[in-house]
Amino acid sequence: MKTVKALAIAAALSLGAGAAVNAENGVTDTEIRIGGSHDLSGIFAPFSVPAVTAAKLYFEKVNADGGVHGRKITYIVEDHGYQVPRAVQAANKLINRDEVFAMLLNLGTPHNLAMFKLMEPKNIPNVSPLTAARQMVDPPAPWKFAGTASYYDGVKATATYLANEEGAQTFCLMYLPTDFGAEIEEGVKDAASEVGAEFGVETKHKPDESDFTGALGKIREGGCDTVGLALGVGQTINVVATAHKMGMEDINFLTSSAGFHTVVAKGLAQQGVMGGLYAGAGWQDLEARMDTPEVAQWVKAYTEETGENFPGTGALLGRSAAEILVRALEAAGPEPTREKFIEAMEGLDYDDEIAGNHVSMSEDDHVAASEIYVSVVEDGSWKLVQTIE
Repeated sequence: MKTVKALAIAAALSLGAGAAVNAENGVTDTEIRIGGSHDLSGIFAPFSVPAVTAAKLYFEKVNADGGVHGRKITYIVEDHGYQVPRAVQAANKLINRDEVFAMLLNLGTPHNLAMFKLMEPKNIPNVSPLTAARQMVDPPAPWKFAGTASYYDGVKATATYLANEEGAQTFCLMYLPTDFGAEIEEGVKDAASEVGAEFGVETKHKPDESDFTGALGKIREGGCDTVGLALGVGQTINVVATAHKMGMEDINFLTSSAGFHTVVAKGLAQQGVMGGLYAGAGWQDLEARMDTPEVAQWVKAYTEETGENFPGTGALLGRSAAEILVRALEAAGPEPTREKFIEAMEGLDYDDEIAGNHVSMSEDDHVAASEIYVSVVEDGSWKLVQTIE
């Protein structure tokens, strides 16, 4: 009897423990908790807000279809307002209180770098952050996964294109003095050096700055014909529109994937600016590919769910990141651990029809999609001018 009782107690304990499989990893029998530290109220909210919406819509569909191996995905989101201290606070809550399994779509270069200090000790996967900084995978670590080609590579490719195809001879720069801005600066300077162009004036700016008249005056006096931008979404629109009003239509501007946003193209059109801005990004614009059935179907579903007229770039990135996460969770099997998840991430290989790129990773390559697409604003839309694979 004593043996039977002991077995019964052990069985009961086993059943109770089954309700929280790998609880320290944010996984239970019914749920997988994922965290995201976002800018929902700052200068990059046009990326974070729709990205969160699209990711949650993707997860809702997965959950409605039975989840991943019977577990629903819960995406817990915190707002940092593009402030690094708040980003660290958000990450601390998500990691230590919510005990999330992984982080998805964390926004901001300095913000991610600060949060890495909390993720690294627990080997928490950082999946498709909303920043294309090289530091997202460099130096390499098993838990770091970038979504697309880096800011550096995209900006360098765009600057090279402008030198070769548009005759750019003197590059200048307007940027936020952060890790994000430093990478854009390096990309522009390296491209200028390689093509034999000059690098002239550079001006530094604050995240809340809105008057760029003085800075643009310096740009004009410096004889710049091409200006790299590492600013917020609204600031990018403001700078190019202000330059147009100042009669500086002969100057081209270039931005990284941080400025490759539907809002930017439409915002410039509203200001009467129909061109002059180039961008190098790791995905293709949605609007230009509406003749692709998969794109048209997703756009229709997204607009019906949200009531929005059209999904912006942030939504595209949010959906794509959610797909990467779900595919890896499915491949990790019915008893997921972070180690199994990382191995599954390294085995992903598929075409992302919505982003228009190819996802492929390995143990030695944690960048999901490496293509670079150079585009230009033309009459309120982005037009693809060069693809680099």
